[in-house]
Amino acid sequence: MLTLGDLWRALTGREPAHGGVAGAELASVVIDSRLAGPGSLFVALRGEKRDGHEFVRDAFERGAIAALVSRPVEGLSSLAAEGEFPAEAQVPVCLVVRDALGALQDLSAYYRRQYPAVRVIGVTGSVGKSSTKEAIAAVLGQRYRVLKSEGNYNNEIGLPLTLLQLEHGHERAVLEMGMYALGEIARLVEISEPSVGVVTNVGPVHLERLGSIEAVAEAKAELARGLPPDGVLVLNGDDARVRAMAAATPARTVISYGLGESCDLRATDVTSRGLQGVDATFGYRSDAWRVQLPWPGRHNVYVALAAAAVGLAEGLSWEEIDAGLRGLGGLGRLRVVRGPAGATILDDTYNASPASTLADLDLLAELPGRRVALLGDMLELGSEEEEGHRRVGRRAGEVVEMLVVVGRRARWIAEEALRVNPALVVEMAEDRGAAATWLRPRLRAGDYVLVKGSRGMALEEAVSLLREEGA
Repeated sequence: MLTLGDLWRALTGREPAHGGVAGAELASVVIDSRLAGPGSLFVALRGEKRDGHEFVRDAFERGAIAALVSRPVEGLSSLAAEGEFPAEAQVPVCLVVRDALGALQDLSAYYRRQYPAVRVIGVTGSVGKSSTKEAIAAVLGQRYRVLKSEGNYNNEIGLPLTLLQLEHGHERAVLEMGMYALGEIARLVEISEPSVGVVTNVGPVHLERLGSIEAVAEAKAELARGLPPDGVLVLNGDDARVRAMAAATPARTVISYGLGESCDLRATDVTSRGLQGVDATFGYRSDAWRVQLPWPGRHNVYVALAAAAVGLAEGLSWEEIDAGLRGLGGLGRLRVVRGPAGATILDDTYNASPASTLADLDLLAELPGRRVALLGDMLELGSEEEEGHRRVGRRAGEVVEMLVVVGRRARWIAEEALRVNPALVVEMAEDRGAAATWLRPRLRAGDYVLVKGSRGMALEEAVSLLREEGA
């Protein structure tokens, strides 16, 4: 449990005056004033639309006893971090720092160091971070008490907030690490001090910010470089850019996973069971065992391999690893819902990249019946924008019998699909509503419909228009 005195020590390196409110306990740390309660610390962050400083008073009214602010708030008591913490200080109080976000990060780093026995597992990659994090946590949970990142808490704000949830009794923490720019993962590593690092893949994501896939690889490699000599680096051995990170890490133990013969942990005899899951044989050194994964799609074999590699590195038995993988249940953001006329909708509208869309098309190809896809723009691909969409289009032309696209960029998907299959039924819809309106009367029993696009395309609205009432 943190106190106001701990907060002061973390941010200034100095001791507060004894007595007074320095011993007041901080019950929680929040960035949304609506979540503040008695004893909370409110961090006033500046967002794209609103400034957290506007809500400090609201947080105090809800019971917060302190706020981290980048400037004084009129009418509220303040202490400057450059000054002293006097014995007569009262709560609620604003602690004025140079940068509230940086102060949150410094606080979480200080707090993490209070739990030196907790081993942190950092997970990064262009695609599959969340699924891999969930699978690792499920496997490690067979033996250890595990803290994991929730939802999209994988950035410079979310990771510190997750670390601040550490409690006595936690033995492992599985933290997802995302980024938009070079240096961000390095900062997350500095804060969390991981013992194990996992890199799932490198793909054309966030190229509008980073400029090239080589820069993406450089950013992901910050996790590998930040591990200690006695750490463990787990790498997708089938991705050449990821495999190369073995040469960049101080960690003396590197475990590669994949389907290739050179991988340390290898999957063979992969068999799809459609929407019921996938089976594979995992081999490591002289051991081998057959696993039945409850998640659809061959791409999820990589998720299971990464989790198994971490489990082995952390001393788990094959039986514990298998139990963790089997018990995880649903994985990823793909939802199966009932569509019109007996059709089945595969809703993967949370986000999209070429790699994840190709993986979904591969799953669609394994299913019986007529295969249909409603695909939208994939955003933030930078210089890979056109080729990424055309690559998806080529695979769509091989897999689907009916294709609906939404968005300027998705027209490249349609063009390439028609090039592969001139007989393909294609509709270039004006928007997601028009796409659903065109598609709905054309669906029939036994159809499987993949709906996927980047978050900004909001294709979940098309799913809502397509799904049957009560589905």
